[in-house]
This record gives sequence, C-alpha cells and structure tokens, in this order.
Amino acid sequence: MSNVQTTTNAPLTGVKALSNFLNSDSIKAKFSEVLGDKEKGISFVTSILSVVNSNGQLASADQNSLYTSALMAATLDLPINPSIGHAFLVPFNTRQSDGSYKMMVQFQISAKGLKQLAMRSGQFVKMNDSDVREGEIESVDRMTGEIKFNWIQDDKERLTKSVIGFVSYFKLVNGFESTFYMTKEEVELHAKTYSQTYKKYGTGLWKDQFDKMASKTVIKLHLSKDAPLSTTVQKALVSDQAVIKNDNFTSSETVDIDTEYVDNEETPISVDDVSERKERDRVINHIENSKTEAELKKCIKAISDDDDELILKYDDKKRELLAKGK
Repeated sequence: MSNVQTTTNAPLTGVKALSNFLNSDSIKAKFSEVLGDKEKGISFVTSILSVVNSNGQLASADQNSLYTSALMAATLDLPINPSIGHAFLVPFNTRQSDGSYKMMVQFQISAKGLKQLAMRSGQFVKMNDSDVREGEIESVDRMTGEIKFNWIQDDKERLTKSVIGFVSYFKLVNGFESTFYMTKEEVELHAKTYSQTYKKYGTGLWKDQFDKMASKTVIKLHLSKDAPLSTTVQKALVSDQAVIKNDNFTSSETVDIDTEYVDNEETPISVDDVSERKERDRVINHIENSKTEAELKKCIKAISDDDDELILKYDDKKRELLAKGK
C-alpha cells in the first residue's frame, strides 16, 4: 500500500474565495474604470477585503451582492471604511423562494454620505440637521407649516430634555431655503413601515442606532421633496438599503438600477405620504383650535371633498362656534 497521501482540490470558500474573486483582473479593472484610476481601483478592492475580514457574515455572503454593493459605493466615490462612515456593506439574512435563507449584502449610505454627495453637486451653500428637544419648538404656523425653533444653547441642559423630533435644513446657491421636520412618532412609523426587522422583532439598525437612522431618514426625505437632485444623488437614494442586482449602473447618466429591498415587504412610506399626513394634522389642529367661525373658514380649502372625517370635524366645530355666537 502506498504511503503517499492524496489531496483533493476542494472549492475555496469564505474569505479566500472572495479574495480570489475580487482580485481577478476583470473585477479590479471594473473598479479602476469606475474610479478613473488603476491604483484607486486596486486600493478600493483592498478596502473591501479589509471590511470583509472584520465581518464574518460578509465573508459568507453572496459574492455578487457584495460586489454590486461595493461597486455602487465606488461609483458614488464613497469610502466603505466604517471609521469614515460614508457608506456601508451590510449583511442581511434573506429568505429565498424555496424557504431557505441566504446571506445577501445591502448597500447603505449614511447621513454623512448623503450630505457629502449633495454638497459635491455645487448647488448647496449650507446643509445641516439636528434632533429637536422638548421645549425647542416655539410656534407652528398651522397654515404654512412654518416652524419657529428656540434652541437651547446650554448643551448640558439640552441633553436633559427628551428628543421629540428631527429636522433637516439646506440653502441653495440660488437663495432657496428649505426646512423639513418630522416628529419622533412620524420617524418611528417610517421605521416600522420601511424595516420589517424593526417592525416584527424590534432589532437591527433602527434599534441600535435610532437617532442616526432618524437623521438620515429626514435628510433623505427632505432631499427627495425639495432639493435639485443630481444623477449621483438619485442613485444614492434609489440604491440605499437595497440589494443591487445588476452592475450596469456605472454610467454617470443612468439611474437604471435593479434593486431588491430585502428588509421591506411593503411599499416604504414616501415623502408625499409624510407631507400629506403632516398637512392633514395641521388642518385638524386648526379646526380644534379655532376660536371663531371666520378663523375656522381659513382651512376649508385644505379639506378634501372625500375626507369624510375632516368634513365631520369641521361641521361639528362650526356648529359649536355658532352655538356660542362666535
């Protein structure tokens, strides 16, 4: 009997398989093409492997979804190093059609990354965002929706107050200014609508980093609602928190991205949904706080003909004021 041991050429798995895949000439060439520089492309591939080495779930994730997520970050010229905090490769255990589970990779952009892309467009003079603490809203114009803030200047005092909402502000080079505010309850509703993990189990990034996710949500909806959107920002908004299923989005002109939002079984709440709800809430508050019939009539144009609940509220308030002779 021979004492010579035989070996089998078992297929590579994990980090080794991924390293071979990413270090192939075609993949490195793709990143170099996107970044416009061979050395930058090779450096970006190295950063992907570094991120994978620090996260065991990424090492066992679907290679193609990791590649396309990383390629999106490169296309947007956003580093994926977690310490920089512009963009992230996030593993997500996804149920397949046969009932089995497969680790897929989502592309996620941070609030910092969104602001970076917006400022690069050259159309913004200023961008800022903040949480809003109890006592910092001085007044709300029920008709225009304009909010007057009275910020607590003492940081120590401010930290003792509860967070009641989140606000985003920007000013464009043409002088246009816009502010967008969501209450903490509205953000919570968004989280439960958008993330099934948070809705069902109360876990995930919304649980671990609620304030950061809330700030990003307000910025994202604000940009979608009021900002001029460059192709780059549009790509970021479409691809955020998605598994990206194709790699033909690298052209600077296209936003044709095949995405799957694996953490969202329902249609995510849109900025229009938020705006309509906020407008409706303002009308309800105006009706409830009206002191005279003349004041009450100011909101009549904002009541939809098919909104039976608001019509009833309006009629009840009108009868109440008439009975009081007001």
